[in-house]
Amino acid sequence: MLIGVPREIAAGEKRVATVPDVVEKLAKLGFTVAVQSGAGDAANFADDTYRAAGAQVLPSAADIWSTADIVFKVRPPTPEEVALMREGQTLIGFVWPAQHPELMQQLQAKGATVLAIDCLPRQLSRAQKMDALTSMAGISGYRAVIEAANAFGRFFNGQITAAGKVPPAKVFIAGAGVAGLAAIGTAANLGAIVRANDTRAEVADQVKSLGGEFVKVDYEEEGSGGGGYAKVMSEGFQAAQRAMYAQQAKDADIIITTALIPGKPAPKLITAEMVQTMKPGSVIVDMAAEQGGNCELTVPGEAVVRHGVTIVGYTDLASRLAKQASTLYSTNLLRLTEELCKTKDGVINVNFEDDAIRGLTVVKEGALTWPAPAPKLPAAPAAKPAAAVAAPKASSHGHGPGEPMSAKTLAIVFSVGAVLFALVGAYAPASFLSHFTVFVLACFVGYMVVWNVTPSLHTPLMSVTNAISSIIAIGALVQIAPPLDTAGAANRPNTLILAMAVIALVLTAINMFGGFAVTRRMLAMFRK
Repeated sequence: MLIGVPREIAAGEKRVATVPDVVEKLAKLGFTVAVQSGAGDAANFADDTYRAAGAQVLPSAADIWSTADIVFKVRPPTPEEVALMREGQTLIGFVWPAQHPELMQQLQAKGATVLAIDCLPRQLSRAQKMDALTSMAGISGYRAVIEAANAFGRFFNGQITAAGKVPPAKVFIAGAGVAGLAAIGTAANLGAIVRANDTRAEVADQVKSLGGEFVKVDYEEEGSGGGGYAKVMSEGFQAAQRAMYAQQAKDADIIITTALIPGKPAPKLITAEMVQTMKPGSVIVDMAAEQGGNCELTVPGEAVVRHGVTIVGYTDLASRLAKQASTLYSTNLLRLTEELCKTKDGVINVNFEDDAIRGLTVVKEGALTWPAPAPKLPAAPAAKPAAAVAAPKASSHGHGPGEPMSAKTLAIVFSVGAVLFALVGAYAPASFLSHFTVFVLACFVGYMVVWNVTPSLHTPLMSVTNAISSIIAIGALVQIAPPLDTAGAANRPNTLILAMAVIALVLTAINMFGGFAVTRRMLAMFRK
């Protein structure tokens, strides 16, 4: 089958649905690929790079639509593009069926099979490799911070210079989904003080792990919705949230909003009154601008200045990193194609038994199949009844696993230990008894030290312990240069003992210096 990739005609769209590296991988699955001339120019993929990868380069969009069996696209097709489609053609790309009912009717009339990458059931772990929404959201979150830094006109990180002290920028991020987390990480890496809020309380740890501070709304309500999205909150929560946003707006230098629920208008989080309270020169980047925006003063597709605040409402943030976005998006489509063509014979199979494929398919051979039923998630393992749990078998010592010793067993153990110590004290040399006591205490102390250390630090701890515990070096030195006897003559050891002492000294030196070197390298891994 032939996969066709037309040039995107939406205003400002620079992405392309496949890249030369992916063309080669599609060929290994048995497909041939045709790309419209100039389709990758805006993303820095020239026609010659596609030819070198084995793709055909056709002169016009009409040539692509008229010859391809499968069409890869980024943006939903326009009515003009739908008019170019052949009967029974397969379309794969962003479609947004809830927002484009007329487009859905046109695609049905063409008898097409349409796989909307935006309808992927994201709750399926095996679907993550095909999740283009996550790929694009991560890029958009990163780019939002770059746009904010460009409009801000000041450093993000604090600095102390000869000309004076520069305070760090304060960034507030509304929404800690994929885009929000990408923005948090980017802003924190640039040195800003980052605060974030989300209706889902479980993301607080993720915010903190990226270097941000989670700002909690003073209202108890769970905000998790289906498919990894947040849900629409109650009016009481929204009122408390607005009060918190008003306070953050007065303090923040930059606000980045990401709140968006698919199929619904963007919630208004930043009011005109909040904008007026912001410091002159502040910046708002509204990532929900395409759906109306989270700020009341956002103008979709433009950057405007209101009350001294720059409000960035660009709707093409991912496209502003066209090469990176195209590479990730085309990889997502490649993974989807691998699921559609497991036989690697260049023929796709839209298998409705596969929950991921079923969720993606919004039209099949002209029949509307959207919305898809909820995917069948694996059931949680049933808890075993209390009666079914077998009682732990008592050991020969009179106690089961995890149970303390009985008084009788404990008395026997202490009695045997006491007899052994008595024998050692009666027959062993005095020097052995002192060394043995030190050995027992060292084992006890070493056990307590290691088991009270965070597991992630066990390797650095053990390496430095090896280094500083190499008392063998002292013993080896004593053997090599023994003390003088009472007559003033040196007690020279025999050749075998001397050789063993030298070898022990060499190995101990390696252990000591190597231990400290390993410790230093391991601890460096925990530093930012």
